[in-house]
Amino acid sequence: MQKLKKYFAVVWFGACLFSAVKVEAQSKDTVFRSNGNPIIRHKFTADPAAMVYKNTVYLYTGVDEAPTGKNNYEMHHWASFTSTDMLNWTEHPSPLNVKAFAWAKDDAWASQVIERDGKFYWYVAVEHASIGGKSIGVAVADNPLGPFKDARGSALVTNDMTKAIKHHWDDIDPSVIIDKDGQAYLFWGNSICYYAKLKANMTELDGPIKTITLPHFTEAPWVHYRNGWYYLSYAYEFPEKIAYAMSRNINGPWQYKGIINELAGNSNTNHQAIIDFKGKSYFIYHTGALAADAGSFHRSVCVDYLYYNKDGSIKRVIMTSEGVKAAR
Repeated sequence: MQKLKKYFAVVWFGACLFSAVKVEAQSKDTVFRSNGNPIIRHKFTADPAAMVYKNTVYLYTGVDEAPTGKNNYEMHHWASFTSTDMLNWTEHPSPLNVKAFAWAKDDAWASQVIERDGKFYWYVAVEHASIGGKSIGVAVADNPLGPFKDARGSALVTNDMTKAIKHHWDDIDPSVIIDKDGQAYLFWGNSICYYAKLKANMTELDGPIKTITLPHFTEAPWVHYRNGWYYLSYAYEFPEKIAYAMSRNINGPWQYKGIINELAGNSNTNHQAIIDFKGKSYFIYHTGALAADAGSFHRSVCVDYLYYNKDGSIKRVIMTSEGVKAAR
């Protein structure tokens, strides 16, 4: 019992220490081995997005930097990690900072990286400096670890382009999928799910912005495809769970299927990425497990297995402290 008390005291002290010190982007690679969930314990990470490329998992996260006592999100850059077995990880120098977007004010919120024709496109949610509200930008690189640069010199989506919701943070949480026919789609939103086609250059919208009505949609859309089904998962209600819908067509209709993931322990938000890697499916998310003081503003990325039923529907994710085993 004394050892257990000592362990929790160390975790609590470490969490308070992390939250009191502003996190600086590192300048060299750091190798570490995850010890269950959360998988990253040396800094607070949130809003995970993941991509499998050339037998390697690339994990991109936001970084929570709010000082103790500040009840708000403070995020200025994104972090990147790689693994070939989901257990041993390498953190790389931050490949992207809000400062890369001259038109942006701050807030390195949720993002996603996708590869097309040997280039890597990073879609991000940031605060616009001159057009009120959150906006979506896109950066590009020749390498999944960067360096990334602004691909447009301007925002891809701004708050004055979307009118379905009146508040100024509805243009967040971008997620991109390239369909079987090569057509790319951008999904995003808060309180309403927006989507639009992207041109082949991946930096321009190709047609009107449309909306999808989903039960209790809050934010964090993530779209993936498997065995003839499209899956649209998203943050549900607030505090957030993760729910999902299924469709045979990327343009719908979408059929609501239920909850995947319950409340993310000590965190009001819940944000997911879903990938297949070496024969298994993974559900990547964040919780407030390492934050004793303010979980919602000091989050940590976790990974658990994702399982499907025979009809293609998704089984509920069991959040564990053990996490996943080495992928082989």
